[in-house]
Amino acid sequence: MAFAEYAEYDGLGLAALVAKGQVTAEELAEEAIARIDKYNPRLNAVIYKMYEQGRDTARQLASQREGRFRGVPFLLKDIFGNYAGVPTGGGARFLKGLTVERDDTLVARFKAAGLVPLGKTNVPEFGLLPTTESVLYGRCHNPWNLDHSTGGSSGGSAASVAAGIVPVAHANDGGGSIRIPASCCGLVGLKPTRGRNPMGPMLGDVMSGLVCEHVVSRTVRDTAAMLDCTAGPEPGDPYSAPTPERPFLDEIALPPGRLRIAFSSKNPNGVPLHPECVRAVERTAKLCQELGHTVEEAAPPLNMSTITQSFLVVWCSGLAMQIDAVAMLHGREVREELFEGVTWGLYQQGRQVTGSQYLLAIAMLQIQGRQIGQFHETYDCWLTTTLGAPPIRLGTVDIEERDPLKALEPILDYVPFTPLQNATGQPAISLPLHWTADGLPVGVMFSGSMGSEAMLLRLAAQLEQARPWIGRKPPLWG
Repeated sequence: MAFAEYAEYDGLGLAALVAKGQVTAEELAEEAIARIDKYNPRLNAVIYKMYEQGRDTARQLASQREGRFRGVPFLLKDIFGNYAGVPTGGGARFLKGLTVERDDTLVARFKAAGLVPLGKTNVPEFGLLPTTESVLYGRCHNPWNLDHSTGGSSGGSAASVAAGIVPVAHANDGGGSIRIPASCCGLVGLKPTRGRNPMGPMLGDVMSGLVCEHVVSRTVRDTAAMLDCTAGPEPGDPYSAPTPERPFLDEIALPPGRLRIAFSSKNPNGVPLHPECVRAVERTAKLCQELGHTVEEAAPPLNMSTITQSFLVVWCSGLAMQIDAVAMLHGREVREELFEGVTWGLYQQGRQVTGSQYLLAIAMLQIQGRQIGQFHETYDCWLTTTLGAPPIRLGTVDIEERDPLKALEPILDYVPFTPLQNATGQPAISLPLHWTADGLPVGVMFSGSMGSEAMLLRLAAQLEQARPWIGRKPPLWG
């Protein structure tokens, strides 16, 4: 294999080369390591290197023949993604140095698929922000424009994939943290249905199911195949997603049929989106219509005030629980100077939430979920942009501002859609179908009813074929 072509392959493409004996897992690992060392000084996407563990894994794969992604270089996000003996810092000084004794279930499934983890990727502190900037790790830079954000909280993973360092990387999503970086970096980002991927072995769910695990990738087929490798309950899960009819990779070879698609070119509060986002939605709606789908402008009935307030209650409480749990389990003292300002402000809010307030917030979100579920009785999917604007500039959010409302004010209309699917449990996928005049990616998002990943992946594959994005490469490219 000509290694100059490494970045031209997606994950399944590299795995096929390994299976044919045209390249070894060790050679691929060395190629990815070289690219981390070359590009990371400018990106700051990889914050912990696992080179020796990765080399050992690659050597062991030489005697194995199983695993759909056998030999493919991979990166783990530094939130969850726990790998035995390796620290997981979550972008937080309070967590620095903590390690686990066993792999997370998802990490074990990644390894069983033949992936070769080579490092941990940059995140904002505790994954709280839609931009990847922290005191502990510093700013992560977007390969499309180094002055702009990668999105968050899976920004380091997205930057690494977008730059061609690895073809696919671990990500998770508690308010858009898979889809936002996918949008900002020109990638495919699927948030699965709640309970599709397990959170074990220790956790049943996080924040009553707001958080979901998956990956960011450059192709729909990698996204589908990875879900086949990781999906499914494990003993003790509190709930699980509906069983798929067939493998997700098989789904993308099937036509999506004539879908009923609703689209929105305003955010749920009625605030106009950025003109580039409006263009992205309208162009995609037109494309869907040309492909034979029924398309009309419509939106689910949403009480955004209730959703926002309830989501914040759950979010703050979840943060407080995580911090207090670490303090209890590891004997760490919770001191203000160990936290960024916005984190400390949210933590203080979370500690004031009562049990009844928390359960009321969950009930309110479930009521909104019923409304959206009824909307999907009429429409198969809802088309929006992923974000309210193209990628923001780094430094837009003052992470040391202790008043969360002041800190988040500059981006209140930046993330209008993605938290909805976390609140309701629905799947949603961000696709790189638009770029601004100055070359920044703008993702469009399709959300569907519970358990409808197959439909979303079939539609995504159709759109990928109709308007290919694989040939678009950022200035900083592998």
